Amino acid sequence: MSSETDEPGGTAMGRAPSRRSLLGWGGAGLALGAAAAGGTAAALTADDTAPALAAGAGAAVPFHGRHQAGIATPVQDRLHFAAFDVKTDSRDELIALLKEWTEAAAAMTAGRSVGEGAVPGIPEAPPDDTGEALGLKPSRLTLTIGFGRTLFERDGKDRFGLKSQLPEALIELPTFSGDNLDADRSDGDLCVQACADDPQVAVHAIRNLARIGFGRVAIRWSQLGFGKTSSTTPDAQTPRNMMGFKDGTRNIAGTDAPALRKHVWVSEKDGPEWLAGGSYLVARRIRMRIETWDRTSLQEQEDIFGRTKGEGAPYGKRRERDEPDLKAMKEDAHVRLAHPDSNGGAKILRRGYSFTDGTDGLGLLDAGLFFIAYQRDVRTGFVPVQRNLARIDALNEYIQHVGSALFAAPPGVRGRDDWWGRELFDATKGR
Repeated sequence: MSSETDEPGGTAMGRAPSRRSLLGWGGAGLALGAAAAGGTAAALTADDTAPALAAGAGAAVPFHGRHQAGIATPVQDRLHFAAFDVKTDSRDELIALLKEWTEAAAAMTAGRSVGEGAVPGIPEAPPDDTGEALGLKPSRLTLTIGFGRTLFERDGKDRFGLKSQLPEALIELPTFSGDNLDADRSDGDLCVQACADDPQVAVHAIRNLARIGFGRVAIRWSQLGFGKTSSTTPDAQTPRNMMGFKDGTRNIAGTDAPALRKHVWVSEKDGPEWLAGGSYLVARRIRMRIETWDRTSLQEQEDIFGRTKGEGAPYGKRRERDEPDLKAMKEDAHVRLAHPDSNGGAKILRRGYSFTDGTDGLGLLDAGLFFIAYQRDVRTGFVPVQRNLARIDALNEYIQHVGSALFAAPPGVRGRDDWWGRELFDATKGR
């Protein structure tokens, strides 16, 4: 959970299932329909310059573009993240699903219902859209897809003819010191990150995608998030994490095109070709020992982070955004260890959220940080930073990583005939 590490993204193709085709499906998992029309479309673009400012309240973020929305896009207030296991063995069925998902995503992010909508409809058939977002604005909804390593290969098997296109950087993440990972909260063949300013809009999006995919995919795990813990808009107030500290002060800005090209977007030279314009998504569920932290003195809390709790100023400085003097901090201070100067210049773009999922059965809050980071290569981004933090970070006494996943996020959807992952499947035709 580094506090120092330094878009919108065609629709498809195959149609989403009609109400008649859904007869007999029964309840499906967690899908969500689209918001009703009513939000004003924001004049944003999805190129290297990423939107400078968040869209107005309730507005729509463009779905099509060179990069996927939800990466350099201004961070929204709420999250619903879901990882899926692919249940079908058919490449054609998987392609059809991705086309249907793309079409549904383009509709929902624009504030439209999925398919023929929730109402009116055939009384004897379930509606195409689950309907809980009827009357709601788009709320800057973005949907970002990622492909896990097991989509390309599992147990040595080339599942869908994709193995030859497995990116070298889509590694099995190493086990870091202190990890206590739950397999049921880790990994996945596919993921979808839904971010919005209205939690119902975000949940509705994942619910509808799960419903469309019923029988072909199943949700492996999911996470709701609130209270963004980092920002891609440097002029905005820095959000605070569950420990009360400002987080992500030195995050990469969504307006910093050179930094995005250097640290976030996969280039044509990096390989494979189908991933150019995409990125690598790391997700980590980090449990915080809230009760212990709350009994820790303010001085010790500030020593652990290397910043003041009120202003967020680095030690020895007056303002939050003053350049940190790493030597003024303790050697095991979180900020010092996470800073690019302590990690060979490594930077990542963070989009994390706080979570509170009830209690753990012992009366302790199951709360913490759902860490999300995007980078050009995880081997030079997240891995060295986390290895350094896991080694001696004083914060480790109060946190534990309990879930982990890595996905390759493909480039954006370019137009109405494009779809999520088209470049990957085009590169493996005939396999």
